[in-house]
Amino acid sequence: METHKIYNMPFSKVYLLYIQKALRRDRTKQEVDTIICWLTGFTPAMLEELIDQQVDFQTFFKKAKLHPNAQKITGVVCGIRVERIEQPLLQQIRYLDKLIDELAKGKAMEKILRP
Repeated sequence: METHKIYNMPFSKVYLLYIQKALRRDRTKQEVDTIICWLTGFTPAMLEELIDQQVDFQTFFKKAKLHPNAQKITGVVCGIRVERIEQPLLQQIRYLDKLIDELAKGKAMEKILRP
């Protein structure tokens, strides 16, 4: 299996970028946290703890319990359809990227958090 360098990147670094992206588009940190917690099953306290521990993406998603509706996340991120990514960890990372993109594009939270 090909190892992407993002696997070993601290989640906390990318988390700050997610927040910056949201804030530039008049969205909030709270919305970013809500999306992350929905996707991963983490509580806000668990999310904060993982960020403080500076775990890498691999550890972050290893501890997550992906939402049952995550497979409803479709679309293109970085030129690749997320539903066609075969590597589970990369797909999970791209799911999160896609949800943050939707937030930044102004999509309603009710639609981002797939019912």
